[in-house]
Amino acid sequence: MNPTSLTGVLQPRPLALALLGMAVGSFAIGTTEFATMGLLPQVAESFGATIPQAGHLVSAYALGVVVGAPAIVLATSRAPRTGLLVALALALAVGNALSALAPTLTTALVARFLAGVPHGAYFGIAAVVASAVSPPQRRARSVSLVMVGLTVATMLGVPLSTAMGQAWGWRSLYWLVTAVAVLGAAAIWRWVPPVAVRAGATARRELTALRSLQLWLAVGTGAVGFGGMFAVYSYITPTMTQVAGIAETQVPWVLFVFGVGMTLGTLLGGRVADRSVHGSIVAGLVAMAATLAAFAAVVSGPVSAFAMVGLVSVGSQLIGPALQTRLLDVSREGPSLGAALHHSALNIGNALGAWVGGLVIAAGLGYLAPAWAGSLLALAGLVIAVVAVLLERRSGGPGPSTMIG
Repeated sequence: MNPTSLTGVLQPRPLALALLGMAVGSFAIGTTEFATMGLLPQVAESFGATIPQAGHLVSAYALGVVVGAPAIVLATSRAPRTGLLVALALALAVGNALSALAPTLTTALVARFLAGVPHGAYFGIAAVVASAVSPPQRRARSVSLVMVGLTVATMLGVPLSTAMGQAWGWRSLYWLVTAVAVLGAAAIWRWVPPVAVRAGATARRELTALRSLQLWLAVGTGAVGFGGMFAVYSYITPTMTQVAGIAETQVPWVLFVFGVGMTLGTLLGGRVADRSVHGSIVAGLVAMAATLAAFAAVVSGPVSAFAMVGLVSVGSQLIGPALQTRLLDVSREGPSLGAALHHSALNIGNALGAWVGGLVIAAGLGYLAPAWAGSLLALAGLVIAVVAVLLERRSGGPGPSTMIG
């Protein structure tokens, strides 16, 4: 069951503006989440730390997402959805300003955690709003367009901020995100119509979504499966410079290619998910596992690196819109919580991938080893997804027989 917009389903132009407004906030989130990975060497040097130690900033942000998503959704179950989106965008701005001002690695870790807190709730609420104001037959596509802000960030925001960080210091990244987040808050306030809170919405009712076995299987699919992509992306800069022989000043172009692929993968995934949610998830995980393995086997120079980065980025994003839609479908009594858990799952994958990638690098297996490990994580996510499909077919759908307790 979806919440109802006070203005009903929007006409094409107002719908496009509403989705654009939410996508601006997504752009800010995508930039702050991914650009840190591209500037790890600079951050490490600034604080006198190693690259794996600086990588803890990635995990701190991810932990903030995991904790913040359910906590904010439950605490604001009766808050107007559009106003909540504005507040979350402004909270993102504050967290990034604190990141830019952090004097030590410890305070930077705290600031990154705080910056991550509004992330999951923002995407969860935005997905519910996008679904509410869209025609039923294009729900997944509208959700994917909100998420495209995140992937366009990897195409434009991340390369731009990485180049800025290399030229003016890594702190400039977080000032850029602060400004974009404020712009996103203004765009949402201006273009996104009021969306009513579901009748009878309470934190207790949202919590009933957690009784769904299918919800936990979807979360597990995302957490483990997306870990595969993050195992590679977390260490993309040293991989490109030390394995592919690409100059550090050219890394923004690598990130641009990755962002183009993520954007194409998300748009394609939204269209496929409107036809088959399960099919999109399974196909996406197979594609992710295959392209990560090919990345590890093929990358040896600049040409192969650019080609494989493009393929990995497309394959890694095919499941995003489908997984978000799936979580909305299996958490009918708590759609905001279910949608927010999508980004908790992705950031568990973020932390898991960064950790696994760091382990194999620290073990002396080289910078291509994270891609092999990532392929295995994608296959593990595929196993969880297949189990979910089989259980649902046996039970006849995500109804009472698939509830826990």
